[in-house]
Amino acid sequence: MDRVELMLRKYDGRPHRRVTGTLLGDDDHGTWIGTPRGTLVRYSYGWRRLERTRHDAVRLLPRDAWWIAMFTAEPSRSEIYCDVTTPPERTGPSQFTVIDLDIDVMRLRPGSRVVVDDEDEFEHHRRRFNYPDDVVKAAEEAAKTLRTALSDGSEPFATHYRSWLAH
Repeated sequence: MDRVELMLRKYDGRPHRRVTGTLLGDDDHGTWIGTPRGTLVRYSYGWRRLERTRHDAVRLLPRDAWWIAMFTAEPSRSEIYCDVTTPPERTGPSQFTVIDLDIDVMRLRPGSRVVVDDEDEFEHHRRRFNYPDDVVKAAEEAAKTLRTALSDGSEPFATHYRSWLAH
């Protein structure tokens, strides 16, 4: 299977986070990337620069949606972690890039509680980087859509991802 890199940047173009995984395939929901336990994640912020993942996961890069998702195996407390982003772009033969727009939507274990996080960071960066109105609208709508989908059993957030996680 092919190795692919997922690059997250901030709106001003600076690197944010980078992970290399295995291209698992595509389906109606988008492109699936496997990141098994021990996968190296490179951070461009904070005190940690390199960290290995603690749980098996798959990442979904949907076509034309303003988010990406990570589905994590148990016993991770985070079952699903979605970054609100610009739509994923293939920026090289083995690279996808998104602009991270700060808002995160998660479904936590146990209990399937859905949490929206970093809306304050979105507001701060919205002013600092002067996000265009269409970007603001798309990001806010994506967060709302994700909150609903993670709560109501919509696919691929209900059970569909489990077959990809089993790869």
